[in-house]
Amino acid sequence: MSARKADGADAFASVTVQAREVQLSLAPGAVVIRKNGIEFLSPRPFPTWTEMTLRLQSPLDDAPVDCNGVVVSCAGNRHSGYQVALVFTGLSAQTEARLEALAYSNLA
Repeated sequence: MSARKADGADAFASVTVQAREVQLSLAPGAVVIRKNGIEFLSPRPFPTWTEMTLRLQSPLDDAPVDCNGVVVSCAGNRHSGYQVALVFTGLSAQTEARLEALAYSNLA
C-alpha cells in the first residue's frame, strides 16, 4: 500500500463492503482510501485472505466504482472494533485510474 493517504470523507459519499454473508455500509469518514487498497473499522472481524467486493459511490458522479479485494490484516477486539486492511485485486486500468482520480481529487 502507498504511504500517501487520501481523505475518504470528501472523495466518497458511501462505501459498501460485502463478503459472502456480510454486508457493511461504511460512513465515508471511517474509510481510508489508499492507492492499492482500503482500510476501515468494522464491528466484526474478517479472516485474513477473505475475498470481498466493494462499491464506492462518489458525490462527483452517479456511477459507482465496483472492485474486489482481499483482507490482508484484521486487528482489534469486539469492544473497540476491528481495523481491517484490504488490498484491491484484479483492477482494470480504467478502474484503477478512476479510483486514483477520485481518491486524490480533494488534494489538488
